[in-house]
Amino acid sequence: MEPLTPAAASPDPSTTFLITERLRLRPLNPDDIEAVYAACQDPDVQRWTTIPSPYERQHAEHFIERFVPEMWRAGSNFVFGVEPVGGGPLLASLNAHNQTGVWEVGYWTVKEHRGRGYTTEALRALTRWMFTELGADRVEWRAEAGNEGSRAVALKAGFVLEGTLRGALLTRGTTRDTWIGALLPSDLGLPSRHPYLPPRP
Repeated sequence: MEPLTPAAASPDPSTTFLITERLRLRPLNPDDIEAVYAACQDPDVQRWTTIPSPYERQHAEHFIERFVPEMWRAGSNFVFGVEPVGGGPLLASLNAHNQTGVWEVGYWTVKEHRGRGYTTEALRALTRWMFTELGADRVEWRAEAGNEGSRAVALKAGFVLEGTLRGALLTRGTTRDTWIGALLPSDLGLPSRHPYLPPRP
């Protein structure tokens, strides 16, 4: 599936909110700059994601004030902040992106809020939205091999681990092996735009 364009009714960030039992997912906005900057000082976030390292406040400003709204308009990367449903601190950030013709997810969790299932709950809501609102036929999860935390979240959200791609991730001047998993609409009991014909055993 090709990335959405404004002409294809890309979701409106001013009206796009995903609500779960405990959480509210909404587009990141300038009020999140300090929280994102603080969260991205975590060595684990810098180690396992592709954000700049060291991560400076100007990086958070550019990301939230320019990158996020531009990508929403382009329909190629939808970045959400996650907060308690009744309001509260930033708990995590997730994104749905499609810049190569394949929908993928990415996420990180604020260190102080890990271990409570927040990101798994948010990821389930995000992938359902991707299937029902973005028309995805398949959603991929990728992480550098060894990122056990990210893999645990993906598996709990229903992703099926499909293998290891050798040297598939270029980061900080080196290529790294990448774990890959996927979620299909049928995994969530949803219809697909096209029939799925798995191979016969």
